[in-house]
Amino acid sequence: MTFALHGIAVSKGIAIGRAVLISRAALEVSHYLVEAGKEEAEAKKLLDAFEQVRLELAQLRQGLPKDAPQEMAAFLDVHGMILADPALAEKPIKLIRTQRLNAAWALTTELNDLLEQFADIEDVYLKERANDIRQVAERVIKALNAQKKDPLNDVDSLTASDIGVESIIVAHDIAPHDMLRFKEHAFTGFVTDLGGKTSHTAIVARSMEIPAVVGVRHASEMIRHGDWLVLDGEHGVVVVAPDEHLLAEYRKLQTQAIKEARKLKQLKHAKTETLDRVEIELFANIELPEDAIQAVKLGAVGVGLFRSEFLFMDRKLALPDEEQQYQEYRRVVDLMHGLPINIRTIDVGADKALGGGGDVSQTGTSPLGLRAIRWSLTEPEIFLTQLRAILRASAHGQARIMIPMLAHAKEIDETFRLIEKAKQQLHQRGNAFNPDIQVGAMIEIPAAALILPLFINRFDFLSIGTNDLIQYTLAIDRADHSVAHLYDPLHPAILNLLSSIIDQAKRADVPIAVCGEMAGDPALTKLLLALGLTDFSMHFSQLLLVKREILKANVGLLKARAPRVLRAYEPEEQAKALERLLS
Repeated sequence: MTFALHGIAVSKGIAIGRAVLISRAALEVSHYLVEAGKEEAEAKKLLDAFEQVRLELAQLRQGLPKDAPQEMAAFLDVHGMILADPALAEKPIKLIRTQRLNAAWALTTELNDLLEQFADIEDVYLKERANDIRQVAERVIKALNAQKKDPLNDVDSLTASDIGVESIIVAHDIAPHDMLRFKEHAFTGFVTDLGGKTSHTAIVARSMEIPAVVGVRHASEMIRHGDWLVLDGEHGVVVVAPDEHLLAEYRKLQTQAIKEARKLKQLKHAKTETLDRVEIELFANIELPEDAIQAVKLGAVGVGLFRSEFLFMDRKLALPDEEQQYQEYRRVVDLMHGLPINIRTIDVGADKALGGGGDVSQTGTSPLGLRAIRWSLTEPEIFLTQLRAILRASAHGQARIMIPMLAHAKEIDETFRLIEKAKQQLHQRGNAFNPDIQVGAMIEIPAAALILPLFINRFDFLSIGTNDLIQYTLAIDRADHSVAHLYDPLHPAILNLLSSIIDQAKRADVPIAVCGEMAGDPALTKLLLALGLTDFSMHFSQLLLVKREILKANVGLLKARAPRVLRAYEPEEQAKALERLLS
């Protein structure tokens, strides 16, 4: 019977093949009480399992093939960091000693508590990091249970006969270390029950340019091993057991998509300018240092937004120290080969929980709470540590500081005071840094947009975070499904606000970019050009799609049609004006 499943499209393309089902390495463990007096032996058993997994990951890291995606190393490092955090083993050992739970039972108890905490986080990127903890715990449990290998349960047991020329991996989730195994086989796509746009499966699939759909709930239960599948990585659809007619249609689409992808790659070396010779700069948004490699390959002229939160995720006790942060920022600087990198200071708090660095739980889950620069200013020592690390990285290239969620002059004053203090501390220690490092601000609160001259006078560059600007302007919490449908980047208020911000910055000769989702949407490229935008910053996977639209655009013509769009408040009137602009 033919049926379709829907999920999140994370890596474009169409894959057709038979399902290779990898059942979840489920945490189905025995529950029993350890005999009195044998608690320490059970605790040692757990610690030995942790050590075994550490060694396995270290061996995988050391043995990475040269052609492995660079993201693999970063993900293995993240899992190594989780294993190294004593908090993960601390509570299970306490449960073994005080309640005499067996090791696997104690570990799954702690895991369930951690997953419940992550379930309350609204931020999609940070929420995805719960999968890292679960994957590490599952690997430790496998070491504890010494499970027998099963081709349909253990990735390490897959052989060439399990994966054919046309095969699609179907799993509950796929850990980074399991992804390494797939490099050795021929396969055409991924389908997972879990995951989102920032999950490891998604990131690696994009880097390997393999179609993937994640977050397909119950896919691993509804799809059988050997089923024929059609995976549409453009629309997030998985068709199970397609008939011959449907299969033929998708094969045609697959051929067309391959041809289009080849054409798109040819744009990498083309100059980014419009038909009327207006030069446009395309920057990349990155989440991991290794993303910089893809950004450079695809022609980005710099990193418009480097989210530093990846360093702080999944930490229960110690936060990354200055040296750890410096090394990661330095790595991005080196990978960008002299191109500018805007390192956004940590954006946590409120709906973006952080372990180990202060209690943010008291702020609730409202996106209007204590987050971003507001949070950083309440934790000056943590903020100073990050500022010193960024400053030290600036000695090796064009690292720049970008501050999120500013709205008040006093916040700006305090931010610059702490930047100067960080410089003084480094000077006293004899550490090298760029004393003239550029500092930019994100315009993502309507109040900041309305007092833009304050920001223009104080900062070296500006970047519009459209995701939050739209959310706050329209009074819509994007995580609230009951109002999410009202989130509209084409709302007249949003378009007029963007036009005003871009115009004021341009007249003052202050660099201005858009780094929100709007910048990476090819359907909105001509509209942003019409509003005067010349600097776009987006996920690197969107660079060539947006570039294609730029090469076909005439800015002079678009700007001439923009006023009609900005004057249109009625939906029908606006639709006609947009249609004329985009035609």
